[in-house]
Amino acid sequence: MIELKLPPFGESITEVVIAKWLKKDGDTVKIDEVVAEVETDKATMELTATAAGTLKIVVAEGTATTIGTVVAHIAEAQGATNTPNITTPQTTINTQKSMAGEKIMMTVPPVGESINEVTVGNWTKKDGDFVKLDETICEIESDKATFEVTAKANGTLKIIAQKGTTLKIGDQICEITVTEAVAQTPATQTPATTTTTTTANTNYAQGHASPAAGKILSEKGIATEEVKGTGKDGRITKEDALNAQKTTPQVQTPTPVAQTPTAAPATTGGNRGTRREKMTSLRKTVARRLVAVKNETAMLTTFNEVDMKPIMDLRAKYKESFQKKHEIGLGFMSFFVKACCIALKEFPAVNAYIEGEEIVFNDYVDMSIAVSAPKGLVVPVIRNAESMNFSEIEKAIVTLATKAKENKLSIPEMTGGTFTITNGGVFGSMLSTPIINAPQSAILGMHNIVERAVVQNGEVVVRPIMYVALSYDHRIIDGRESVGFLVRVKQLLEDPARMLLAV
Repeated sequence: MIELKLPPFGESITEVVIAKWLKKDGDTVKIDEVVAEVETDKATMELTATAAGTLKIVVAEGTATTIGTVVAHIAEAQGATNTPNITTPQTTINTQKSMAGEKIMMTVPPVGESINEVTVGNWTKKDGDFVKLDETICEIESDKATFEVTAKANGTLKIIAQKGTTLKIGDQICEITVTEAVAQTPATQTPATTTTTTTANTNYAQGHASPAAGKILSEKGIATEEVKGTGKDGRITKEDALNAQKTTPQVQTPTPVAQTPTAAPATTGGNRGTRREKMTSLRKTVARRLVAVKNETAMLTTFNEVDMKPIMDLRAKYKESFQKKHEIGLGFMSFFVKACCIALKEFPAVNAYIEGEEIVFNDYVDMSIAVSAPKGLVVPVIRNAESMNFSEIEKAIVTLATKAKENKLSIPEMTGGTFTITNGGVFGSMLSTPIINAPQSAILGMHNIVERAVVQNGEVVVRPIMYVALSYDHRIIDGRESVGFLVRVKQLLEDPARMLLAV
């Protein structure tokens, strides 16, 4: 029996979510065949089989799991498929029995490289509560992510570090006194037969919620005893927790409804249902980073407008020949990337960032392009964009955008940008104030192109106008630099020949 463990997916990533199993329990898999998709806080990645054989799924979809955890077993074709299934639960039972009455000291686990300090978040259990093995008892927060701490045994919880306490890796966070009551029930059923082992395992799993399900039930205020598990051996799955909200209110409030008939006619006949979905790791990371940028930077936005007719005329004139020679279309984005690269060289503070008490200036431009992917906003990076021509920029944009839509972007492809461009115009946005992509100091927002009446040479003419916005960190970029940068971009876009002549 081969153990399929979660491999490392990158520095600082210690937890992933099993997003989707592409193979079912009991299916035959080939070596290196993709069996599941896992989500990190930055991207979606594929998990492949390390051997050929029959798949036995251990961790259900939607479960948050740490790196190195066994998520499935693969039984090789040669045989010996029953041994691990019998041995594993017996080992757990005997260990639990021998530890009855002992105290287990739980410490802050390692949560990633370069992270040596965390803050205790919400406790999902109270001091003195009974906790089950692998049950989520609290959350700890680092400067990069929020992690769940699970119980190492069945027993009584004693909280040592209260909410808001700052701890170092390895510091004591709580203590669990192992109880005999839980261990004695399976201990009497340890004869090495297949039937008794299954019974012991069922008793443990019955009514036990997965980490994802436990968190949902905790948010709803529903006890695990009130939910019937449909998972293996009666385990409460994420779907059970989501469906629990539909049945619980009907049981709790039959009498009050009868006493308040005046409230019932308020319905309009439409559907008034609600639903809850757990935030993905990617969405939680985006939310946390955006709030942090708003709170930690002196963000300001300046605006301007660009007459897009010169670029549109240039595209119309050379679009077909450009496509024929370079085998790629000529879009608007390459003009904006090129214009920004030139302007960033002239205004280096816009391409810099703050690190401690120092300002770090970059002599290159790694251009981040915001892309709306199926699972959320991602920002892939074009390396050394300042040295690329129009065709190279267009090809890089198409490659990264395609990977984003197929959820195949790697971590290195989304890290290290120095400046960001986001295009809300593709969704019809007229004007916006984009939020800086930390640790960068500025971001350019593009918008839709609308024909507007403008005055040129004393005459009112109709021109295709785009509003552009530059959000910047006022701690490092002054008003003169921000306005000057945006004016230079406007100048280059309204006279594209300047980009070729470097004037």
